Amino acid sequence: MKIVLCSVLALSALYGATAVDVGERFKSSKNCRVCHKRIVDEWSHSWHAKSHFQKDEYFRKSLEYISRKTHKSLNATKVQCATCHNPRISVTSTDEAYEIASVMGLNKNDKVAQAVNDTSISEGINCVVCHNIDKIHDEYDATKRGINRVEWTKSGIMTGPYKDAKSPYHKTKHHDFMDKNPNKLCFVCHANDRSVKGLIFTNMQSEYKKGTKSCVSCHMGGEKRDVAATYKINGKVKYRNVRNHGFMGGHTASMWKDALALQLTKKSNRLAIDIINSQPHNIPSGFGSRELLVYVVYKNGNHILEKKTISLTRHYTRRGHQATIAHLAKKQSVDASIPAKGHKVVYVENIKGSSSVEVSLYYRLVNDEVRSLLELKESIFSKKYFITSQKITF
Repeated sequence: MKIVLCSVLALSALYGATAVDVGERFKSSKNCRVCHKRIVDEWSHSWHAKSHFQKDEYFRKSLEYISRKTHKSLNATKVQCATCHNPRISVTSTDEAYEIASVMGLNKNDKVAQAVNDTSISEGINCVVCHNIDKIHDEYDATKRGINRVEWTKSGIMTGPYKDAKSPYHKTKHHDFMDKNPNKLCFVCHANDRSVKGLIFTNMQSEYKKGTKSCVSCHMGGEKRDVAATYKINGKVKYRNVRNHGFMGGHTASMWKDALALQLTKKSNRLAIDIINSQPHNIPSGFGSRELLVYVVYKNGNHILEKKTISLTRHYTRRGHQATIAHLAKKQSVDASIPAKGHKVVYVENIKGSSSVEVSLYYRLVNDEVRSLLELKESIFSKKYFITSQKITF
């Protein structure tokens, strides 16, 4: 009976989108570093390099939490999330038959287990993710993201922003989404995130406001003259306009300094705190637990009368109004983010006897509720990033 069941499971398992093998010489960024040292060194400190579950506590514990709450095997959950976190994974989906096999202990060291534990994907979003994308299907349904939205080049062909690129080690190919329209590449994954219940808890592509800034303007910085490859052709390296591959983001303190502005206005017995966002996407945005903290300090001279803290974040619930993480949510609270190229006014009561009010604005990657649910220990998820402050005197 066990042999028959194993055969049925093997025939019925689904492995989703077509995975294209990556040649051995291109699997590790160490090999790319021979010619692209600066770029690989920058990338190695980025969160793209940490998108694998072994390197990111938030991601790893989210996987475990989702698996536990949905009663879905951990490996199947890893495969599902690898759509964006590890898109070069060799197995791209599982089905109910796989879950049955998992419960019965029949799938140890099978294709799925080998895929999620393959060292070739341990680098997360590495060179052969972005630079092996050959086609992006914008015409696909918005639910199809990551690996389900792209086609890969054959192994040994690297795509990039330069039409005249040459290499003795691999073929090269130019694409506009690496040059003129980089948002198209970013939105393969950083577009809309949906819970297992179909709830859209963030939609950066929809909230994005076109203007002079593209995704790479901030997250890869401005262009500068440097070498993309140190390999010499005819005895010379080629200088180009290049960007930083550190992929700065919410975890980068320098990104937050003056990212938002404050304007304070006294209105009768209330104080209007106007938070102004000149950026092309909402803040906070990204995965659902991010938070703005507004600290209000009332003073009479140098004496502190009272302090208040206002949290601007979103909360998520499952059945029975149980608090949960965004990826499991059935419902979500009202959007508290500051809209792209817009503003939000928060009102607080004035305190009797106060002669001035100081307001400070901070950002945090994960709010208290989700940190508690996932039992996050790493300090980066509780760290507060200073944005700006303002003072009004009465």
